[in-house]
Amino acid sequence: MNNIIGIIIMSIYIGAVLIVSKFISKLGEEAGRKFVHIMLANVWLFMIYFFDSVIWASILPAAFVVINSLSYKFNIMKSIEREENDGFGTIYYAMSLLIISVFTFLIGKPVIGLLGVLIMGYGDGFAAIIGQKIKSKKYKIGNSQKSFAGSLTMFLISLVLSLVILKILGVNYFILRSIGIAVAATILEAISIKGLDNITVPVIVTLLTFFSI
Repeated sequence: MNNIIGIIIMSIYIGAVLIVSKFISKLGEEAGRKFVHIMLANVWLFMIYFFDSVIWASILPAAFVVINSLSYKFNIMKSIEREENDGFGTIYYAMSLLIISVFTFLIGKPVIGLLGVLIMGYGDGFAAIIGQKIKSKKYKIGNSQKSFAGSLTMFLISLVLSLVILKILGVNYFILRSIGIAVAATILEAISIKGLDNITVPVIVTLLTFFSI
């Protein structure tokens, strides 16, 4: 029964986030997109609480791989799609949730996926916002341009999240491990182009968390 309740509550939450994003988009389309990017990371908390099997945990992520693919192709959900070619970021977002769901629920430790998903949502989301708002030097990796302000934001948020979550998980040497994870997440966000950071960051951070406990 909890699994069904979880599906219902998550669906309502996701729908509410998308609706609110339309109003936020009036302040700027990118603001609406980043709101969705950040807030959807919280779905992992629902998944940890409600789901007890890999099948139930995979239903919504798998559904959104399809939905986001259709949205990208036909520009259905304009509040989450960029007009310019920014790769398959929204599709990768859902794919990463699916990959992490399968891995963590199969081994019976969904909590280890929390850090990767939150860093993807909050770290990457606020890095983009701060990087645009604060003037700082830019650097390019391939065709992707990043800012030092954005990368610093990514590092700091990743570090804070890592310190809190690894401490809660009782990880030994959690401060050193947190620094390592924050550095790795920041580098991955910087070198991943066309939305690939929505896979590389959460998946690699989840693996690092797994090997830390």
